[in-house]
Amino acid sequence: MGEHPSPGPAVAACAEAERIEELEPEAEERLPAAPEDFDPGSTGYISTGKFRSLLESHSSKLDPHKKEVLLALADSHADGQICYQDFVNLMSNKRSNSFRQAILQGNRRLSSKALLEEKGLSLSQRLIRHVAYETLPREIDRKWYYDSYTCCPPPWFMITITLLEVALFLYNGVLLDQFVLQVTHPRYLKNSLVYHPQLRAQAWRYVTYIFMHAGVEQLGLNVALQLLVGVPLEMVHGATRIGLVYVAGVVAGSLAVSVADMTAPVVGSSGGVYALVSAHLANIVMNWSGMKCQFKLLRMAVALICMSMEFGRAVWLRFHPSAYPPCPHPSFVAHLGGVAVGITLGVVVLRNYEQRLQDQSLWWIFVTMYTIFVLFAVFWNIFAYTLLDLKLPPPP
Repeated sequence: MGEHPSPGPAVAACAEAERIEELEPEAEERLPAAPEDFDPGSTGYISTGKFRSLLESHSSKLDPHKKEVLLALADSHADGQICYQDFVNLMSNKRSNSFRQAILQGNRRLSSKALLEEKGLSLSQRLIRHVAYETLPREIDRKWYYDSYTCCPPPWFMITITLLEVALFLYNGVLLDQFVLQVTHPRYLKNSLVYHPQLRAQAWRYVTYIFMHAGVEQLGLNVALQLLVGVPLEMVHGATRIGLVYVAGVVAGSLAVSVADMTAPVVGSSGGVYALVSAHLANIVMNWSGMKCQFKLLRMAVALICMSMEFGRAVWLRFHPSAYPPCPHPSFVAHLGGVAVGITLGVVVLRNYEQRLQDQSLWWIFVTMYTIFVLFAVFWNIFAYTLLDLKLPPPP
């Protein structure tokens, strides 16, 4: 294995690819015309024979694993023609659903050894390979990720969130002179980041509560899961997608509390953490035979035990006599809201590596369900508290 060339040189290596016409956003469904030498009739298709000759002439300049995928693409077309846009998508690192269907048929014909059998890799290459096997169920996707990952940008989202959580916890601990079960301090709820039912009109609290933790016991597990699960997922799927799942879990968690546990406050990043971890575990189960991570059964058991212990701690704390009556201790329902997001939106994101989510029918079904829930929760917060004549604890 050589160094990881960027997609740019791979495109430049193919002389014909320099004449690719860019597809306008409003005309995405139209096929671009292939170069005249390969597609005289401007049909948008080229013959597999000419495609193979193009590959052979530039084989020394292509990533080895990318060449295998291209050959698999050629082998999978029994009609002797290849969509030119599929070739463009591969060379520009943009794969579509139709392209995935085409190359999966040729996956059995890949002759090269698996990534696990590669020798002489540097430490960074071994790390990238490890992440690929931790998160992706298909060998063809693992090779693609291994060749195209450049660590630019780095997994900044999960690292930034984690650093902010730790910094604010330490600041709060010094301020209150308490780190274990910090939430039992009488002045804890006075912080403007905590979600409190009396202050639910302050919309930022539905998100900022993640920066306040019940104690070092909750913070420790959340930080560990964010770094061990969240960072590798972000390295593969990107900050936008993983951030979307995380924030969706956070918002669903606080809204779920406002609907199902109306008198309780909320603290901790468990909603976002449980969204990511439950999505990852569900993806492993759904692709059990394809996931090649080591000791996956043992590690799933450990993750579930840790999550169950944290959830049990949250349930115990919720019903433990409050340190600031009549307001109860923080709710545990946010954990359940995060799990619900993880096994719906999160699974769709993790199962569609480098695919357009807007092309997935399940994506739109779950987005619609999530939107309906958010709208319901908003109206519930506006009207239900008054209609039910609920007695809320006084503001902190």
